[in-house]
Amino acid sequence: MAELPQLASPTVDAIYTAYEQDRESFRSHLGASVIGKECERELWYSFRWCTKPSFSGRMLRLFDTGKREEERLINDLRRIGVEVHERDLESGRQFSFSDFGGHFAGSIDAAALGILEAPAAWHLVECKTANTKRYDLLARHGVKSAAFEHFCQMQVYMLYFGFDRALYLACCKDDDRLYAERIHADPAFATALKEKARRIIAAASPPTRISEDSSWWKCKCCDHRATCQEEKPPEVHCRSCLHSTPVIDGDGGWRCEKHNQLLSKIEQERSCSDHLYIPSLLSGEVVDADDHSVKYRFPDGSIVRNGRGGTSSRQIRGI
Repeated sequence: MAELPQLASPTVDAIYTAYEQDRESFRSHLGASVIGKECERELWYSFRWCTKPSFSGRMLRLFDTGKREEERLINDLRRIGVEVHERDLESGRQFSFSDFGGHFAGSIDAAALGILEAPAAWHLVECKTANTKRYDLLARHGVKSAAFEHFCQMQVYMLYFGFDRALYLACCKDDDRLYAERIHADPAFATALKEKARRIIAAASPPTRISEDSSWWKCKCCDHRATCQEEKPPEVHCRSCLHSTPVIDGDGGWRCEKHNQLLSKIEQERSCSDHLYIPSLLSGEVVDADDHSVKYRFPDGSIVRNGRGGTSSRQIRGI
């Protein structure tokens, strides 16, 4: 007798949906956890909210599993007598930094004293999970080669928090093997990453593509492929509008130059009827512009005026 097909579970579907509904739509800042990515254009697109994150509920739950493992790893350190602090003793807040008006930020997992390899030195602690393939690469080649973005993340943290070494502690999700590696600070390398963040935040238009070959595997896997390689107009938000600017000095935030006001995150996500695309985000050639609109000639020969008296950004995007 043939086996009956496995039926979909409404309970499982509901759990996944709940994760999707609870997820924050966009991240407000450029994170230290991603600054090691090779493509600055990808980072700029993320900072400018060009593509809405679309992780499945299953993947979001997997991310949550990683966060739960972080707590377990920290407790493992305490179990062997290491002094571990996840929060500042005076403020009670998580150890975090922000720079360039809050547009570049991150939080460390913990600070620890008593790591057995160097018990007298304070270490920044970074906890991760890895599948078997990634774990084996870590064990064979080390963090800098096998998990370069994590290496960059720790270097930035050490620069901002004043550590000269870090402990990278990873758990293999498939068999619970643990990998530990001590990383020494490289201030010059970290400063270059800090400057990379400033450059991306301050850029008014997308940096150069990492490749012009849309079939290259890194481009094929990129979340922003549709906008970058396929020339699809990005999401309509204040961050894709030529009127908005990130304020790097002082309290930071985002300013609408047209309406001369600071924008909350909700206002940025909602945008307004005066939204005009940053011209370099569209495939058309600018042929005319005024205070309220930009006129384009697209590769197919069509002429479109984005803005007042013409076509809205939402219409251009097709939503």
